[in-house]
Amino acid sequence: QQAIELRDAAMLELLYATGMRVAELVGLDVPDVVFSNRTVKVTGKGNKQRVMPFGAPAQKAILRWLDDGRPLLVGEQSAAALFLGRQGKRIDQRMVRRVVHACARDAGVPDISPHALRHSAATHMLDGGADLREVQELLGHSSLKTTQRYTHVSIEQLKARYGQAFPRA
Repeated sequence: QQAIELRDAAMLELLYATGMRVAELVGLDVPDVVFSNRTVKVTGKGNKQRVMPFGAPAQKAILRWLDDGRPLLVGEQSAAALFLGRQGKRIDQRMVRRVVHACARDAGVPDISPHALRHSAATHMLDGGADLREVQELLGHSSLKTTQRYTHVSIEQLKARYGQAFPRA
């Protein structure tokens, strides 16, 4: 049970820290995580790879999972998978979604989806001063329109940020 709790905490921290998709999370292998520069290599839609940074809380949760949780579940079939289910196989998307909903319920907060974590991560990146194009790249969006929709950035805010970035445009 403790192994599952450590896994769930690491998954939630990583989802929120990076804004990655659930499909990207379940596809991660242990070597995809680089602790020296706190980045994770993600394979997104269209098999496009990108590198995403994550913060200290996610690093701490992932290290606890790797040190104290994952060894209790790992099997031969899943030697490379970062996140495992109870049977020792790579966790599937349905289970990750279930975990996010259950954690929201247990925390007594309104129900959230993994996608809501992605929205929140993107919005907080922008609020923290990230450029819209950087957020677009981090999320793996081909269109800036998608990023704008995700982050609830108004056209006025977009224009203001564009004006700040390109004052002579």
